[in-house]
Amino acid sequence: MSTLYDKTTELIADINEAFHIYKTVTKVREAEADFYSEVKPFADRIHSRVKEWEPLAREWVITNKPKYLYPIQIKTAAENIGYLGVYVFQKNMKDKRITEMVKSVLYVLNQMKEQLNEQGK
Repeated sequence: MSTLYDKTTELIADINEAFHIYKTVTKVREAEADFYSEVKPFADRIHSRVKEWEPLAREWVITNKPKYLYPIQIKTAAENIGYLGVYVFQKNMKDKRITEMVKSVLYVLNQMKEQLNEQGK
């Protein structure tokens, strides 16, 4: 498959990992997460992946005009992925906000993955 497909798959795994961290670690721990040992490495990894993914995804959407995906969704998803890299470590974040952001991002990423799969066949 393509590089875009691989990067999209990696981001889906990252978002699922982030949500898992939020639900199983952040919500149950007493103290805040250590910024330099936990938050920054995770956020940096997600940020570097989304920086590579966004231009490829936007170009693909503009060129291929897939159903239900638009360039503005790519931009918004990329921004939200960056936010999630940090938000999932903050105890004071509301469950609903994190959950809705995760759903929104996963919708875009999964739509892209499906469309890329169909195109590859």
